[in-house]
Amino acid sequence: MIRSSAWRLLAPAWFVLFLALGAAAPAADTATAAPAVTVAKPVFRKITEWDEYTGRFVAKRRVEVRARVSGYLESVHFDEGQAVTAGKLLFVIDQRPFQAEVARARAELDRAQTNLRVAQLEFERGERLQSSRAMSKESAEERRARRDAAQAEVDAARARLRAAELDLGFTEVRAPMDGVASDIRVDVGNLISGGSADSTLLTTVLSLDPIELEFEGSETEFLRYTRLDTAGTRPSSRDAANPVEARLIDEDDWPHKGVMTFVDNELDPDTGTMRGRATFPNPDHVLLPGMFARARLYGAGQHDAVLIPDAAVVADQALKLVMVVGEDDVVEARVVELGPVINGLRVVRSGLAPEERIVIAGLMRVRPGQRVAPEEGEIAGSAGD
Repeated sequence: MIRSSAWRLLAPAWFVLFLALGAAAPAADTATAAPAVTVAKPVFRKITEWDEYTGRFVAKRRVEVRARVSGYLESVHFDEGQAVTAGKLLFVIDQRPFQAEVARARAELDRAQTNLRVAQLEFERGERLQSSRAMSKESAEERRARRDAAQAEVDAARARLRAAELDLGFTEVRAPMDGVASDIRVDVGNLISGGSADSTLLTTVLSLDPIELEFEGSETEFLRYTRLDTAGTRPSSRDAANPVEARLIDEDDWPHKGVMTFVDNELDPDTGTMRGRATFPNPDHVLLPGMFARARLYGAGQHDAVLIPDAAVVADQALKLVMVVGEDDVVEARVVELGPVINGLRVVRSGLAPEERIVIAGLMRVRPGQRVAPEEGEIAGSAGD
């Protein structure tokens, strides 16, 4: 009775162990089976490379409008935020003190010219008297000196008059260029200072057409452009107006076309980047200073290139890898050098041949040296360049 009871207690445990061992055998077989992955050959076609950057639009010209003379602001003659043309009257400073100064300078000039006429008459009379020996040579020279001094006083008075007229003209503050004016910083009736670095800021005028996009590239990219220029493949943007295209944050294509117009003469020692600018026409004033934009710069001429999807790339710290499946269906991790994205596919500069097969789906199931069960697939990408 005791033995039969013990058997009845142990029988369920043996049955469960038997089922567990039986179920483990198929699982082991499944683990050793080659994982199924999708493989495809890279796309191989002619492309024109564009390198993408992030930049910010800046005004080609920016002028802080300040007065050249001090005085009380009398009137404003423009609308805030509106376009202005070069020479348009913007502000008027109280002109009465400057008009009085012009009148005083003109009176001084008249007095100096009168003195000059008197000195000239005396000098001519002295010359006649000296010719008849009725006046000494010394007296004649004194009259010549008084005539020359009177002439100098006329020149000085004329200069003071020109300066006074300039100051009077400076009471009318005009737009220095075509552009768009900012807001009015000083209300009418306030005393403003002018003619110095601390002069009162009245408004700001920005030129919007054309406009510039400023961006920075890495030292590696700058060196690559230098090598291409040395090889004669792509001219340097210092010497050639290489094309640049831009798009705003709400745009999908590249509607804005510009050219490179500036490359700095040194790398920033803090960031290790080179600063550049591209100029864009902006007749509709759609592009404004301060806007962020994605830009792509012409990187290389038309050439054959290997392209793969970004999903086929594995990152290993600083290295970029793709999983290549050989003829024996064994996976090999290949280090590649990548370029920009062209129509949704990543350019592979080196490390991969056009005829090799790479894993494009199932990367999480493979490791280097493992045999796989490849299924042929196809890399889809836009046909346009």
